[in-house]
Parts: sequence; structure tokens; C-alpha cells
Amino acid sequence: MTDPSLPLPQIDPLVHEPARLRVLSLLAMVERGDFMYVLRQTGLSRGNLSVQMGRLESAGMVLMERHLEGSRPRTTYRLSESGLDALRAYKRTMETLLAPLPGGS
Repeated sequence: MTDPSLPLPQIDPLVHEPARLRVLSLLAMVERGDFMYVLRQTGLSRGNLSVQMGRLESAGMVLMERHLEGSRPRTTYRLSESGLDALRAYKRTMETLLAPLPGGS
């Protein structure tokens, strides 16, 4: 049981947003993913995924690489060390926040 007099841990809003949390969680499970793979796996729209990836890249949580594959442009993403650290911190925060909940099925 946690001490109720202690302040609640702060949730990182950048990670907590559902689309970004989905992307970060996916990239934590794979070495890298191209845009179409991330798009299919997350179920996001192209526009939403582009916006979220831009925010994650600006925050240094995701690394983007663009290159040509034949004559086609290909964008791939991977989780950065700081992205992995942020995801781990988010997990610890959520575990702390949810620990007092009674168990059950």
C-alpha cells in the first residue's frame, strides 16, 4: 500500500496520449518499423501517424531514417534510448498509480 500523504506521480502527457503510447509500445517490441508497418499495426490514419511520429521525433523518443528502396522512398522508425527510458518511466508511474487497486477477475 502506498502512503496517501505522498503526492501522486506525474504522468508524462507525451507518452500517455493513446496514439503515441501505441506507437512507442510497438517500436519497443521490434528493432525498427517502416511507415506502412507502423500504420497497419497501430490502426492510425496516415495523417495522425505522421503527426504523432513528428512529435515523438521532435522529443527525441523516436529516430527516423529516410532512404530510397529502388526508386521508392521509404521511411523507417526506431525507438531511441530516451524513448525507451520514457516508456519505462511511464510503466513505473502507472504501476505506482494502479498498485492500490484491489485485485480480482
